[in-house]
Amino acid sequence: MTAIDPRTPVVVGVGQVKQRFRDYEHADVKEQVALMEEATRLAAVDAGSTSLLSAIDVVAVISGMWGYPDPARVIADAVGSPHARTLLSAQGGNMPQATVSHAADLVAAGSADVVVVAGGEAVYSKNKLRALGRTLPRTGADLAPAEPYGVDVTMSSTHEASLGFDRPTAVYPLFESAVRHHAGRSMADHARHIAELWARCNAVAVGNPYAWSRLPMTAAEIADPGPGNRMVGEPYTKALNSNSFVDFGGAVIVMSAAAAEAHGVSRERWVFPASATDGHATLLFSERHDFHTSPAIAHTGRRALELAGVGIDDIGPMDLYSCFPSVVQITMAELGIDPDRVITTTGGLQFFGGPMNSYVIHAIAATVEAVRATTTPGFVHANGGFITKHACAVYTPDPPSTPYRRENVQAAIDAHPTRGVDEAPDGVGVVESFTVNAGATLRATG
Repeated sequence: MTAIDPRTPVVVGVGQVKQRFRDYEHADVKEQVALMEEATRLAAVDAGSTSLLSAIDVVAVISGMWGYPDPARVIADAVGSPHARTLLSAQGGNMPQATVSHAADLVAAGSADVVVVAGGEAVYSKNKLRALGRTLPRTGADLAPAEPYGVDVTMSSTHEASLGFDRPTAVYPLFESAVRHHAGRSMADHARHIAELWARCNAVAVGNPYAWSRLPMTAAEIADPGPGNRMVGEPYTKALNSNSFVDFGGAVIVMSAAAAEAHGVSRERWVFPASATDGHATLLFSERHDFHTSPAIAHTGRRALELAGVGIDDIGPMDLYSCFPSVVQITMAELGIDPDRVITTTGGLQFFGGPMNSYVIHAIAATVEAVRATTTPGFVHANGGFITKHACAVYTPDPPSTPYRRENVQAAIDAHPTRGVDEAPDGVGVVESFTVNAGATLRATG
């Protein structure tokens, strides 16, 4: 058996929970922290060692839309680790991968041996219960705030918001329009192109028991607006948007190799975080140099592959953040991913579901399971904001040739040109991008 540095971080267990009922009037609906706790227990079962639950050093929870001050403390106490340090992440879809990367950092540095990263939402149930005049409980509402991990930042200016560009459904279509123009496609051809991309995601969701929507959809059904598939923001129908109306809990357990062996976790369960990267584009999307490329994705993604000593063609399972087709296409172009590849291990944020900030917990879980099954390296891309904040990682079935490394690539990103925005323009302009959102034409920036 190959000797492994005892401080090597390994993902040993992953857990996922989906909550959905036919009858909400009589259902025993679990609150969000209970879904996270259940996922944590399932992750320990997945590792084959429930004893590790009483040895957790750190529990980190991904921020959500629920208002718990310290949900990690509730989880730690419930599973038998009241001594655990607790963290609550900043907002952003990049934070699950960034937090799992932080867990690997803590393990590699000897600051922790067992770290749990969990996330969960119950938006669907909240809406169902509200209609019945009921609310979900909020256990631990009186706790002191957890230690923060990461920093919340504002990603819309007053000027952008005044023009209606302050929400994903308005901004991401602008990227899509620019991607279409750069590709030289007609609007009809591009609509078919992105629908075919999403149909491949749908096929993955159909086969994933955790996916929220497992109904098969053809590309034509995804592209064509109609009853049940309204146009949201040109060119996106509802089926091309992230679906946040879901109930999920997810958890990932990262341990040191020494602790994994001490708790009897079989090496067949181990998956190695080989590398991780972080970086962000301009916080205001209107200051980007253009809307069809992303130096931030290019540097975070490529550097993660370099640190792991692999190329994109060496990657087997991958999950690219898929809130909208534009970010997927930009990521594929920046990293040189074959356009016919399957780019999700879950089914994506429309069909699997997009539980606010915590989707990538499920992407990591599904990718870890796929790495175990295929014994090939896996890749995860996480995105926050408007193609703004990025975290990438490579996961391998075997110990990496070099120790786990995490790198912030901000300096390389900042070397690329950006642009200022004239908030009171006068004169001749050029239309760079456009969308039609909620029945009104929004003015484009640029």
